[in-house]
Amino acid sequence: MHPPLLSDRTARFTESVIRGMSVEARKYGAINLAQGMPDFPAPQAIKDAACRAIQDDINQYATTWGSQRLREAIADHAAWHLGLTVDPDAEITVVCGSTEAMLVALLSLVNPGDEVILTEPFYENYWPDCIISGATPRFVALRDQTWRLDLDALAAAFNDRTKAIVLCNPNNPTGSVFTPDELAAVAALCQKWDVIAITDEIYEHILYDGRRHVALATLDGMRDRTVTISGMSKTYAVTGWRIGTIIAPPHLTCAFRAMHDFVSIGAAAPLQEAGALAYRLPRPYYDDLAAAYQARRDRFCTALAALGFRFQLPEGAYYVMADYTALAPGPPDDVAFARYLVRTIGVASVPGSSFFRDPERGRRYIRFCFCKQDQTLDEALARLALAQSGETPRSRHQPQS
Repeated sequence: MHPPLLSDRTARFTESVIRGMSVEARKYGAINLAQGMPDFPAPQAIKDAACRAIQDDINQYATTWGSQRLREAIADHAAWHLGLTVDPDAEITVVCGSTEAMLVALLSLVNPGDEVILTEPFYENYWPDCIISGATPRFVALRDQTWRLDLDALAAAFNDRTKAIVLCNPNNPTGSVFTPDELAAVAALCQKWDVIAITDEIYEHILYDGRRHVALATLDGMRDRTVTISGMSKTYAVTGWRIGTIIAPPHLTCAFRAMHDFVSIGAAAPLQEAGALAYRLPRPYYDDLAAAYQARRDRFCTALAALGFRFQLPEGAYYVMADYTALAPGPPDDVAFARYLVRTIGVASVPGSSFFRDPERGRRYIRFCFCKQDQTLDEALARLALAQSGETPRSRHQPQS
């Protein structure tokens, strides 16, 4: 008798809902507010640097764990931005995007049966990452609407089997930014139970209303038990470049580098050279970035609220989890509503249920991203006004061949 063709783990998760909605957007000619990729250009200086690197024949393998110039630039950036003194030779690993970074960290840390705590709603990759690495995910729900940590529930989730906690801050999909008290509670629990914190800080420069990013690794007792994940995608509008970063103490970095080597060998060499320039852009660049995103947030969310969507105003990142149930009667759940929006109205979103272990908890929500030009947001809002009124202009958005 032949064994099954596919592994058991492949049956435990499906293809990405977010990327699937991007496919739907292309098919139906919809505005893509589903996948978090800007529709405006990356800084000219880093594009020029990438082109120069290619023309200068920097087209072969870089050092597996990242080019020296890029790692030094990341260390300098961490010093002024995070307040971390980082050894570029022993504490930084450059990988193929923050997605690989998370998987490499879990594969390196987890043994079968180890528990990994995930807050929910969670970015959709985290649960499959746990399954692939053999971890048992343990979910702690953020408080509905406010998306704050329930500190009692969090404390109850830690036990002798807990190996790690994954924390996305600023948070995708909710847009919340964890407070100093919340971060201190996480730090205390990690130290009490000897747990590693894996922090996804890819939105570290996109914060609003004067907030400043606090890296968990900077809290007392956390430097040697925190894995800080980030990358170039969101800060420099290059989501397709796939340059991710891991900052971790040397004893963990050694394992991460070995795992990364056999997962992907290395990130694109010419794009790493461009990254070395990007991480050293003048500091006003980052202030301007946050200000521009805050203007987009205010523009989009003000109009979204006027249409009848209900939500907590995002504190960081560029997503809003919107409760659509006050709108005109329409499709019965989030999946049907998201399909209606993309196929009939011409706006792609992500059904909220894809961010929850129990899909029923997300049925009221859809997630929009607002990392778009003003004219893109304005056109999307004009189309969403049709959904608010219950109109169905099917003739406007036919499937593309």
